[in-house]
Formats: sequence, structure tokens, C-alpha cells
Amino acid sequence: MYLTISKRFEISSSARPWRPDWDDQRNFDAYGPASRAVHGSGYNYGICFHFNGPVDRRTGMVVNVATIKERLKPLLESRYDHKFLNLDCPAFREMAPTAENLARELLGQAGPLFSDLPAKPVVCHIRDTLTSEATAYADGRVERHLWLDFSAARRTYSPRLTDEENARLFGAAASKMGHGHNYRLRVSLTGMCDPWTGLIVEYQTWHRVLSALRAELDHKNLNEEVAELQGIPITTESLARFALQRLAKDIPVNRVRLYELPDFFAEYHSAGRFALGAVRSFQAAHRLHSAALSDPENLAIYGKCDNRAGHGHEYIVEATIGGHYDETSGTLYEFAKLTGGIEEALKPWSFKHLDAETGDFADSPSTGENIVARLWPRLEWQLDGRLDRLRLWETPNNRFTLRKQVEKLPTPAEVI
Repeated sequence: MYLTISKRFEISSSARPWRPDWDDQRNFDAYGPASRAVHGSGYNYGICFHFNGPVDRRTGMVVNVATIKERLKPLLESRYDHKFLNLDCPAFREMAPTAENLARELLGQAGPLFSDLPAKPVVCHIRDTLTSEATAYADGRVERHLWLDFSAARRTYSPRLTDEENARLFGAAASKMGHGHNYRLRVSLTGMCDPWTGLIVEYQTWHRVLSALRAELDHKNLNEEVAELQGIPITTESLARFALQRLAKDIPVNRVRLYELPDFFAEYHSAGRFALGAVRSFQAAHRLHSAALSDPENLAIYGKCDNRAGHGHEYIVEATIGGHYDETSGTLYEFAKLTGGIEEALKPWSFKHLDAETGDFADSPSTGENIVARLWPRLEWQLDGRLDRLRLWETPNNRFTLRKQVEKLPTPAEVI
């Protein structure tokens, strides 16, 4: 298994992606409207650092979140927060402050800060706007992620099944009257980051390609008005594959994730792999305390989380499954089985004190690392052995992720 812990930070900065040796039109083609902001335009950056390492059996942690904050917050505040990146950050006096470049720069600067610990930062993920993100990996890979929104009507239906089979599989969604969704498509681009521009793909290219796809799908009846969808099952899985295949003709798409609902999505990868994910939550109390440590040690390590009376969270759980995509039905797995399986796995912990009312943490502290480790086999059983990735948000800024074992560094899809 491959475990990561993620810590999210926010900074506010201004930046102007551009090259001084280019004219205004060439800069616009590469960087878009932000290139015309002479004094910089504003960004509320969301920055996530992902750490991998062994779990300390005494503390139940890969790395203490407090340690991450203590070491990274000064870096972000002194060099990046409330700065004009082009002028205030030496690195961006010579290269454009693109999301790709910023993610690489931050990951490179974070690494040495943890040289004395077994846990290392392996990924830096940045959201610079609501529709744009970038990811840098410790092995040198970089990705750019773009979001596309569209609204469309559809009937969840496979022409390769009978009406009775469709009704049994898709329920009310198979109604002949159709229904609608506000879709969100996340497009992940991979490839060489151009050292000259700091981009994987220039603005004029990706904007044209994504705009064309949006025009093809937005405010359409997907069963009736999109020629290339005729004759195939109209499911979220099929739509994700269609989107990637359409976009891949013009831009280097590694994978797409299509959200039909805020808590339900399908992924399709350029290698032909499908995934399906759903999000559910549970509310529980706990106390971070290790029997292997003295009371002063517990207080020093866990701080206020060692409160004797406990505290609590609404934990957010995202389970992603893989497996065989059925060309006849257009499905990877039944939606009701996926969501129902997650809910069943969470029931024993819902509205409970994890330490006092369950036996799952009798011999180990109820850290996020240990929670995902205990939850994995329960979900794996509920989901027919098809669980690929499990994410747990303890707070909006602290995330724990467990994935099936890989023989090398995870692919981008296995991390983000």
C-alpha cells in the first residue's frame, strides 16, 4: 500500500505570466488575459504538499501536521505570501510565474526542510484559480489541470440493453423524459514543460480545444443532439471516455475526471483504464493519545488533540474503484452498490467515539493514517475487492490517502 498525508495552505499573491522579449499578442497567445496585467493580477493560491513515509507505530503518524506547518509556513509567508512574484521572488525574475513553474519551485524548496525526517514531500499541488491547477512530482513530472463546466440533459440508458434491463440498472435515471446535470470536467495534461514558456500547453491551444468541447455538449440533450454519442450507452463512464478521446486529438491529455454530482465522478485514463468514485461522510469523536507514550510526550506530540474529553470531526471519505468496464451497459459498477457499500462501511463509526466506543483503535491512536488503514479492508469487502484509492479528509486542510501497492513511484493519477 502507498500512503500519503497532505497539508493544504493558502497564500495571496500577484503575478504576471509573460515574457518581456515577446510582443503583447505573443504573450496573450501563450498566457491569456493575465499576461496583460502590467502590475500583476491577483491569485488566492491553494497549495497542498503531499508527504510519503513510514508510519511511526508509537505515534500513528507519517509526519506530524504541526511539524509540516512549522517548517513550511515560514517559507510561504516570507517568500510568497502577499508578494508580486515577478519582482519579489528571485526565481521568477528569469522565468514566468506559471502554475507549473510555481509548483516545481515550491516542491524543490520544501524538500531540504525535511531532510532529517523519514517522511518526504513527494508532490506539490497548486490551485491558482477555480479552473486551473498544476502538480509537480518529486521525480520531475509536471501536470496541468483545467476545469470545464457544462450543463446538459440526458437519459441514462444503453441502447444495447432492453428497457427493462435499463430500468433495473439505472432506476429513475433511465426515464424516457430524461434529467439534467451541471457537469464539471477536470482535464489533466501531461508532457514536457516548455522551459521557455513554463507551460505544458499554451493558452490559445487549450482554450480553443476546451471551448469547442463545451460548445458541443453545453445545453444539449446528450442522447439526441451529440452525433458521436449516438448508439453508445449514455453513462458517466462513457461520457468521460468520450471527452478524453475528443480532447486527445489536440492536446496531451493523461486523464479526465467527470463529476456528474459533487460527490460522484468517473475517471478515464489515456491508457484505457476507468475508475469510479463517490464521497460520503461520517461524524465521530476521538482523542489522539498513544499508550506507548508518557502523558508529557502525548501532550507534546498531539497538543490540543490529546484533550482528555476528546474532540470530533465530520470526516469526508472518498472511495475510488477500478475494474472492468462493461461495453454493453456502459458501466464500471452499479452506482447504488458503490454508495451503499461506502455507507455500510462507515456505519460502525458514525456518531461514535472512535477510541471509547469501537475496538478498532484499542492498540493504536486514532490518527488519520490509522483510520484509513482500518477502513480499507472494510470498504474492500463491501466493494467486491475493487477499491483502488481511499481518501480521508479530517479537516479541509488535512487529508490522508491510501492506494494499492505500486512497484514504482505512483503515476499522477494515483497521487492527485
